[in-house]
Amino acid sequence: MKLVIKNGRVIDPANGVDGVQDLYIEDGKIAGVGQAPAGFSAGQSFDASGLVVAPGLVDLSARLREPGYEYKATLESEMQAAMQGGVTSLVCPPDTDPVLDEPGLVEMLKHRARRLNQAHVHPLGALTMGLKGQSITEMAELTGSGCIGFSQAEVPVEDTTVLLRALQYAKTFDYTVWLRPQDAHIGRGGVAHSGPLASRLGLSGVPVMAETIALHTIFELMRSTGARVHLCRISSAAGLELVRAAKAEGLPVSCDVGAHHIHLTDADIGFFDSNARVTPPFRAQRDRDAIRAGLLDGTVDAICSDHTPVDDDEKLLPFGEASPGATGLELLLSLALKWADDYAAAQPGVGEGGALALAISRISADAARVSGLDRGQNAGQLSVGSVADVCIFDPAARWTVQGSALASQGKHTPFLGYELSGQVQATIVAGRIAYQRNAR
Repeated sequence: MKLVIKNGRVIDPANGVDGVQDLYIEDGKIAGVGQAPAGFSAGQSFDASGLVVAPGLVDLSARLREPGYEYKATLESEMQAAMQGGVTSLVCPPDTDPVLDEPGLVEMLKHRARRLNQAHVHPLGALTMGLKGQSITEMAELTGSGCIGFSQAEVPVEDTTVLLRALQYAKTFDYTVWLRPQDAHIGRGGVAHSGPLASRLGLSGVPVMAETIALHTIFELMRSTGARVHLCRISSAAGLELVRAAKAEGLPVSCDVGAHHIHLTDADIGFFDSNARVTPPFRAQRDRDAIRAGLLDGTVDAICSDHTPVDDDEKLLPFGEASPGATGLELLLSLALKWADDYAAAQPGVGEGGALALAISRISADAARVSGLDRGQNAGQLSVGSVADVCIFDPAARWTVQGSALASQGKHTPFLGYELSGQVQATIVAGRIAYQRNAR
């Protein structure tokens, strides 16, 4: 099918494109940007006047809850949420039930996702069998079944020798290991950021050193092995300083932050609002400000939704007993745009255009680069010849975050009741309009 997207503002950070022009799609690929290829005759046209035409978003952490946790969410509901959020490629952690530590489980998940014919699903394989931290998985076989990297999800490896062996294995085959830095013992059982607020509320704390101690260990192991590591959801100013120094040293490291952590602090717990119970916990304002600064200077490579749907039975509990997690697929774009608006307001010389392009880059081109999805899959870009995954959105449209407005089965987010800007009007996957909000 041939499709032309007309009169939209095309923003493609990977290629430095930002301007009003037409986009041409043929046979599921980008056929032309700005100028129609020879002999092109569109069978379908989409008028994007007043809208932004961007690469489909790439989300580095989205739990789809299958297999094993279908009572929290289903593949169907979360894929629909991805479409409403403009997310065309998503990376899912291995902490399903059973854990994604065998090729057959990975192949089953990918097969189920392909049948839905919506977002591209890229699983992370378990780094150790059952995420128990005792023996490493058959990474080569898991890669052959479709895994793009290896992770422990939220379960730290207590035995440093096991982590060393895993990084040596990964280096041998040039795999990326995805780790969320957290010490296995310090802060165990904590539910909030260690600080005055947690003390006043009587909540058990997770100190920043739980992150920084783990980072010191990871960087030492990287120096020894040369393995490539992606750090998931850095949450503190001290942690970002260590990442900044590691990058300056030349270590092959990248990192992301959760979209919620760009805006919220531990003060947003309020009166024990369990919707604000997330992992890692919201930290102090200085940490939130450091995350925002890290997004500007490139210390933080990408923003992820950290999409973790939780059902009412596990969320509507006292703060310390509630399950951590929040829905995020449908908020990723709006939260990134909110950061861009705040940045443009604080730095008048930057201009709205530069801030918007940078925000889009952090949730498309940059996310694709650190995950390796810019190679082969050509995700996060609108280059001629690349797969036609496109997000078309209205940056000025305002919407209120309500459970009824979310397609995800998980309705819990600390942003309930907030009014945000940026609403996806259409999502195109491999040249097919997979979602359209309103016929134009």
